[in-house]
Amino acid sequence: MVRRRYRRRRLLRGECFNCDAVHSGLPCPSRIHRKLSVCTATSLAPPAAPIIYLLTSSLIRLCSYARFLWRTKYIILLMLTAVGYVWINGGFQVNGSSKREEDEEEETPEPVRNFTTKQLRHFDGKLDEKTEEQKPVYLSVAGTVFDVSRGRDFYGPGGPYELFAGRECGAALATMSFDESLLDDLSACETLGVGDKAELENWLEKFEHYRCYPIKGRLVPDGKLPSPDRKISMEELAKYDGNNTETPTGQHLGYATYPIYVGAYDKVFDVSFGGVPMYGKDGPYQRFAGKDASRALALMSFDPTDVENTDISGLDEKKVKVLKDWVNTFEEKKGYPVVGLLDKKLS
Repeated sequence: MVRRRYRRRRLLRGECFNCDAVHSGLPCPSRIHRKLSVCTATSLAPPAAPIIYLLTSSLIRLCSYARFLWRTKYIILLMLTAVGYVWINGGFQVNGSSKREEDEEEETPEPVRNFTTKQLRHFDGKLDEKTEEQKPVYLSVAGTVFDVSRGRDFYGPGGPYELFAGRECGAALATMSFDESLLDDLSACETLGVGDKAELENWLEKFEHYRCYPIKGRLVPDGKLPSPDRKISMEELAKYDGNNTETPTGQHLGYATYPIYVGAYDKVFDVSFGGVPMYGKDGPYQRFAGKDASRALALMSFDPTDVENTDISGLDEKKVKVLKDWVNTFEEKKGYPVVGLLDKKLS
């Protein structure tokens, strides 16, 4: 009897027998009574608006999540502490060094270099017949050489600006012209009008700051290179030993880096045109920079006595051939410009 009165009072109040909630006329949200499709208070209580059911259901779920978070608060705090420690200390350790440091080492850019017009023409984005891989796409704007490989669709083979790949194109870009007479002419940038010079500056700013194309170095016109027939003494040769890392001035204004001279057989090569990582400051072959390295190259030796000794008169034919192969590599394969002749007699 008492139980029947209790049930009647709950029906009159519109309360559900399963979960004590007022949600008559709609499915009971209680997880314990999922099998009940309709609330038992349906018969006497007026139907509730759907918004009430949504709010009630959301409140129940929120309370459940709150109870779960409260019970697992220590686990969550421990996890957050661990993540914070890893983040502050630069990431997970890989072989004793952080992953972030490893990524930075991989992304360390090469030092800037000088380019001859012939060297720049190599980077046209076409297929390299030797490696069977696509070459990078470089172009020069007023002497500054950019790697525009990310814009291969525009500057690479088949692109609308493919004519500019591997070329000096500052004057052509400034005047919005595809006239080939304006290509590879660095002096044309100096004779532009006021409006065209402003447009040239806009292109430089766009490439460097908006497109963020990497700067690879500077283009040195053939007319600015020293005469390959001049005589170079050992004293002058020693001045260009790769230790000067300042911005070039004076007669070398416009270079990306100061020249680095290496003597081989009877010629002097400027290896700053692509050989800075090897012959520049702290490079593995810097010991040859500013020296006549003929004997050391012929003997394939790093011995200081061979590096300092310039006499090649006692070398056999096999060693002389090795030396001439080095000269051929410097001149043909690497494209290092010949900037003079060694002031010495060959036997």
